[in-house]
Amino acid sequence: MFRFLCLLLAAASLRAETVLALPFFNHSNSANLDWIGESIAESVGDSLASEGVLVLDRATRLEAYRRLSLRPSAEITHASIIKIGEALDATVVVYGFYELLPPAEGDTQSKGSLRVTARLLDLQHTRQGPPFGEVGALEDLANLEVRLGWQVLSFLHPKTAPPEEDFLKARPPVRIDAVENYIRGLLAQSPEQRNHFFTQAARLDDHYSQPCFQLGKTYWEKKDYKTAAGWLERAARSDPHYLEAQFFLGLCRFHNGDFTGAQQAFQTVAASVPLNEVYNDLGAAQSRLNRPDEAIASFQKALDGDSSDPDYHFNIGYIEWRAGRFDDAVASLRAALARNPEDAEATTLLGLALERQGPRAGDPKLEARERLKTNYDEAAYRQLQAALAK
Repeated sequence: MFRFLCLLLAAASLRAETVLALPFFNHSNSANLDWIGESIAESVGDSLASEGVLVLDRATRLEAYRRLSLRPSAEITHASIIKIGEALDATVVVYGFYELLPPAEGDTQSKGSLRVTARLLDLQHTRQGPPFGEVGALEDLANLEVRLGWQVLSFLHPKTAPPEEDFLKARPPVRIDAVENYIRGLLAQSPEQRNHFFTQAARLDDHYSQPCFQLGKTYWEKKDYKTAAGWLERAARSDPHYLEAQFFLGLCRFHNGDFTGAQQAFQTVAASVPLNEVYNDLGAAQSRLNRPDEAIASFQKALDGDSSDPDYHFNIGYIEWRAGRFDDAVASLRAALARNPEDAEATTLLGLALERQGPRAGDPKLEARERLKTNYDEAAYRQLQAALAK
């Protein structure tokens, strides 16, 4: 169903509201504060995304800069801002600048105040919104950024934005040195540098969710599932990556043999983002928990979303074969082979199903053969959801 709706969306050329947050320009006299511009863009984007707004991610934005031959750290013209927004099919661009104001005379404790001015450019209707901003102590950067994010959200969706007090309460302040380390991690060129800065950020503030997510993904890619799970478990619900963190947490728990925990994580994701891949992995966890009927129901939901994927047919056939439902298994395994004739494992199982031979105890070649999916595209689902709601 999801694949069909994606095709429908493309055919209908529906355009959902999509926000692009650009790094804010440094109008202070200190190049050491350049990282703040990236931090404001990340924080505002995260604040919007956590409230269901479609926000283009940093990697997408950097690719647009590369294609347009623009330096990510440079202050760009209004014309270039429009070009970037149009290149990424954004409907709204958030940009602005920040200044460092000196501390009050005699105040030796403060590093000064930061004044941030933001602008919204509505590309869909070719108009610019009024300027707005925040002023606060430099040490209170994280809270200032969250307040700015709430202002942007309130301007874009005044009827549905939560009260500012509730918005701030869900996003506790983060130490500025932790924020700086996190942003320097995003800007770092080498994996070792990124890992160092993210680890520092997480250690400096136990409640800082974003570096925990980044570290979890890093260790997942290294196949260190135990360490990855420990970091991913720390992702907060207010983090826009929370559901993605839960998805990879489910995969880590699955590889660690915690199938109950994996099932819980996948169910959390499926309740909000019913992607085919999520239902498939949920079915795999249920299969390992010896719940064949629940597993088949989950695999079937994945198959309903994309009947062209041979793995979904294989997983159903495998569970049916294990349960002794040989006729059903034959049909599913034949469907898998019709989509991937080179699948030796499906060929073996099909032969056993035709001969009505079930699992043999202690045969490792036929145990735990469920196939997992590791791709997660929440953005595509959100975009489809927003477009169909127009």
